Amino acid sequence: MKKNIFRDLLVENLEEATVVFMGIPFDKAVSCGQGARFAPLKLRELSAFLPPVSYQGKKLNTKLFDGGDIENYQANQTDSKVTFAFKQNKFCFFVGGDHSVSIAMQKAFTEKNSGKKVGIIHVDAHADLCDIYDNNRYSHASVNRRAIDNGVQDGDIAYIGIRSWEKEEVEYYQNHPEVTLIPMQEIHHSGLPTQLDKLINQFRHHDAVYLSFDIDAIDPAYAPGTGTPEAAGMTSYQALELVRSLLLHLPIQAMDIVEVAPPLDQNDITSWLALKMMYEAFSALEEK
Repeated sequence: MKKNIFRDLLVENLEEATVVFMGIPFDKAVSCGQGARFAPLKLRELSAFLPPVSYQGKKLNTKLFDGGDIENYQANQTDSKVTFAFKQNKFCFFVGGDHSVSIAMQKAFTEKNSGKKVGIIHVDAHADLCDIYDNNRYSHASVNRRAIDNGVQDGDIAYIGIRSWEKEEVEYYQNHPEVTLIPMQEIHHSGLPTQLDKLINQFRHHDAVYLSFDIDAIDPAYAPGTGTPEAAGMTSYQALELVRSLLLHLPIQAMDIVEVAPPLDQNDITSWLALKMMYEAFSALEEK
């Protein structure tokens, strides 16, 4: 098959686009396995082979502008390419990179929506609430502490799928009862639809929501290609349904998928799943 990245979705004219795609090939802030810097390239490569159709059989009509990669990423700076992308008032989709790349993306998102009610939905095996981890304030384990520093309120961040804890994070939860926490155990016990209803009710009146999806929220049986795999996670089906439902019902204006590490993968199944999630997000946006 001829290489045709993003196939029929790709457009060359930014004004024509409905979605702006960008890669952030950075993985220097991980605490365990590296390799996530290769994810943007891998997803582009695989997109030449994946038909632009949802898993429900709906042909995608999304017009996707590939804005390239953010080189020389720095978490403590707002990248001009990201700022420019948000100013276009189009849906922005980012692929990391380790989870620290979300710090600058969310900062730019918060600045763009200054004065509005901004929310973050953090889907992950880990809460990423450490103030400093491995002597780094911009670690992939510090994403949400930096979001709070940048003005997002505790009650406007929801943590979904959590099942691994640092002592500091447990203490933070105990001292901040306004935090919305849906641990993976609750999803297993009460079912995903029940928890989705909670999220939709909480965020439906926000002005703008950022969805951040760490691939290790998914059980490593389905997504082994990540640096910090955690047992007892979501199935691939649950991940697709979660993305689809949240995009359908909430004012989500930007999304990232992070921590996909192709060198740690098996037959690219984690990258294939991330790409499928991306296409389900597009399908939901079109339906909405």
